[in-house]
Amino acid sequence: GPNHEILHQIVHFESSADAFLDAGGITPRLRCRKVLKLHHQPRSSQPIRGTRSQLSTLSRPKKFGSPSAGYNGAVKLTERQRRHLRGLAHGLKPVIQIGNAGLTDGVTAETARALHDHELIKVRFSGADRAAREAGLESLAARTGSTLVTRIGHVAVLYRPRPDLPRIVLPAPG
Repeated sequence: GPNHEILHQIVHFESSADAFLDAGGITPRLRCRKVLKLHHQPRSSQPIRGTRSQLSTLSRPKKFGSPSAGYNGAVKLTERQRRHLRGLAHGLKPVIQIGNAGLTDGVTAETARALHDHELIKVRFSGADRAAREAGLESLAARTGSTLVTRIGHVAVLYRPRPDLPRIVLPAPG
């Protein structure tokens, strides 16, 4: 809405923030002013405003799970790191559920999106026997470039760190 546009200008563009602060008589508590980056691409109706250095940092977002997205494939985890990730995943609920249709392209794309957003997810694979579940989960991990942390029954935990903004800090191997 209109509030989002105002907030967007205040947060992302120095000149708008200065004008807003001067008009309201608010004194900023900023110690330093660095070049601001957009957290998302502007709407097509909204012109891109900013300094040349701000605009040079903009780039088109890459597709989730695509080879050019910067993911290097599965991460080799030590037992200590697996234990840490299992502990973090304990309270999670499955965000991906695979049913009778099995592993489809849509499921793979949604899993890649969820891994991009969360790094660590639970997947529930029901409607298949044990061998088919194991093969399907291995295939899902390979297709999304993630690591299969653990699997118990119908539930598996997948991990894929984001190269640009890692949120989960793994313990040192050893």
